[in-house]
Amino acid sequence: MRREIVHVGAEQLIYEIRQIVGVAHEIAKLGKDIKWENIGDPVEKGLKIEPWMKKIITGLTSEDKSYGYADSQGVPAVRKFLADMANSRDGAKAAADDIIFFNGLGDAVAKIFGFLKREARIIGPSPAYSTHSSAEAAHSGYEHLTYKLDPDNSWLPDLEDLRNKVRYNDSIAGILLINPDNPTGIVYSRELLQEIVDIAAEYDLFIIADETYCNVVFPGVEFTYINEVAGRVPAISMKSVSKEYPWPGARCGWLEVYNRGEDEEFNTYVLSLINAKRLEVCSTTLPQLSIPPIMGDKRYLEHIRVQSETLAARAAEAYSVMKDIEGVQVILPQGALYFTVLFEEGVLNERQKLEIPEPDIRAFIEGITAGSALDKRFVYYLLGVEGICVVPLTGFCSALKGFRFTLLETDDKKRTGIYTAIADRVKEFLASSK
Repeated sequence: MRREIVHVGAEQLIYEIRQIVGVAHEIAKLGKDIKWENIGDPVEKGLKIEPWMKKIITGLTSEDKSYGYADSQGVPAVRKFLADMANSRDGAKAAADDIIFFNGLGDAVAKIFGFLKREARIIGPSPAYSTHSSAEAAHSGYEHLTYKLDPDNSWLPDLEDLRNKVRYNDSIAGILLINPDNPTGIVYSRELLQEIVDIAAEYDLFIIADETYCNVVFPGVEFTYINEVAGRVPAISMKSVSKEYPWPGARCGWLEVYNRGEDEEFNTYVLSLINAKRLEVCSTTLPQLSIPPIMGDKRYLEHIRVQSETLAARAAEAYSVMKDIEGVQVILPQGALYFTVLFEEGVLNERQKLEIPEPDIRAFIEGITAGSALDKRFVYYLLGVEGICVVPLTGFCSALKGFRFTLLETDDKKRTGIYTAIADRVKEFLASSK
């Protein structure tokens, strides 16, 4: 074309969680049954939505208002309900006008980074959730800025690394944290969150807290919301119904904004997000309308409790299968939907492989592994042998090598078979070049 039209950050838009699907589909065409362990869709994995939730949503579909436009920021009554929930906790408060609805948190992430000044950077954790890291990198045109999550310290943030990067890079305007974390499943203590807030306060930054999994916290683990420790630091919390009901297909996420009045620059930035939603008219109406009757129902807390206990039991099952494998490191998650396996430094090399009996699948896998990251080699071979689709850890903006799979399979026999097969193939892969 006579003018360049590609955005400077276009090459940064990489979402490994979905990109691996293309490889899996090619293998499926060659006759392999695929077990989708790459993405956190509970419904795809057989979870049945609570009948009482379905009844509420079905009832809403009979009401004419469910078919109309909502207010650009979201249904006012729903925003008030969510603000009241936030304000029931001790800490920073939110008004109804501080709640902004989006078409899923993917839409919110795109707006958050897309409407930042290009020179303003957000530093986030590594391993990183791909939606955040790709959007931030695409916004800036450079690789995503990260601070380390330390596997030798239960995947907790390396605060010295974070502080040093903030201190010596004045382009950093905000700190991103994911709590509970994706992909590691770690939950941040109140004390650790307070230290992150203190860093933000010292260097005049704002905080983005992705709290998507705030109600997917395992029994015995205390969860602290960002507004409980934010003090006067400007902060944005991200939430959705995607993993809670769960209703990922609703594309219904929202931001809770705290301390807008503490900084005029931050307030102007938030107004730009609201104006961006006005250009789109509104977000989906029906899922918003379902929030007060479902989350306000006395059965909701029991639903959350059972869901968390179930996922915790599956995490313990995966841990018991993986923990004694020589050459890998596993840490029991405390929340969210995932389990991460880390290969120890130096155990992977380009000679390792798995024996694939089908010649056409073997040829395909061998053709795509050349030059791949070493953990991605394992992921490809696992697909070729077992048809199990997991995500390489290097796909999460990380130099560490490993992979992530889900805790979502509802068929007990199938789930145990998947975990056992993964463990067996890890052992076989690591031993293949000895």
